[in-house]
Amino acid sequence: MENKLVMPRHIAIIMDGNGRWAQKRSLNRCEGHREGAEALKRLIEGMKEFPEVEYMTFYAFSTENWKRSKEEVSALMSLLVEFLDANLPLFQKNDLRLLVTGRPEGLPEEPRKKLADAIGATSNNKGLTVIMALNYGGRSEIADAAKNIARKAASGELDPEKVDEALFAQYLYNPQVPDPDLLIRTSGELRLSNFLLWEISYSEIYVTDTLWPDFDKNELLKAMESFGKRSRRFGGR
Repeated sequence: MENKLVMPRHIAIIMDGNGRWAQKRSLNRCEGHREGAEALKRLIEGMKEFPEVEYMTFYAFSTENWKRSKEEVSALMSLLVEFLDANLPLFQKNDLRLLVTGRPEGLPEEPRKKLADAIGATSNNKGLTVIMALNYGGRSEIADAAKNIARKAASGELDPEKVDEALFAQYLYNPQVPDPDLLIRTSGELRLSNFLLWEISYSEIYVTDTLWPDFDKNELLKAMESFGKRSRRFGGR
């Protein structure tokens, strides 16, 4: 009997390579981001074939991305609004729930409002949870958690001696979401780029040279097959 593929419950993806995809085709970087958005749409639409995957987190805009040109940042914010407007019916049709991780309050007003509306509209959906990391930084998340714990300790609501890993994790942006089992990075770069630093402590990592706009279901299957062959010991033997 053929062994059933072990599937990850939560997949996190660093979507990298949009700019290089565009450069290879002598296109504007923004066209690469647009194709990247289409790749995201195709991927989440196809996830109905993998019901074992309950969560997917996509690194869409980091706290460091504000350093890019005003034109590129503006185009990315406009693309976010466009993506949410165009794909809310897809989310509803496929019973997808949308969440955000990061500091969404730091986004411009229009994408911030569109994001809140889409999260509210899909809040009762029971299928795949799609988490967009927006204005997100792993160090910022840990610092924000530490500040909130410190405030409670200072007010007497929390005994500092009670702070352990489990309690600390409850102060992260989405404590109800399980840690990623599989982290995928496209475009061949071998770094974490400040992404989910707490949550990926024991995630399996898969790197592909494929640029994000070219990442599809077949590429995802390669990553999941690699995951299924690994022995996860979480520090044990």
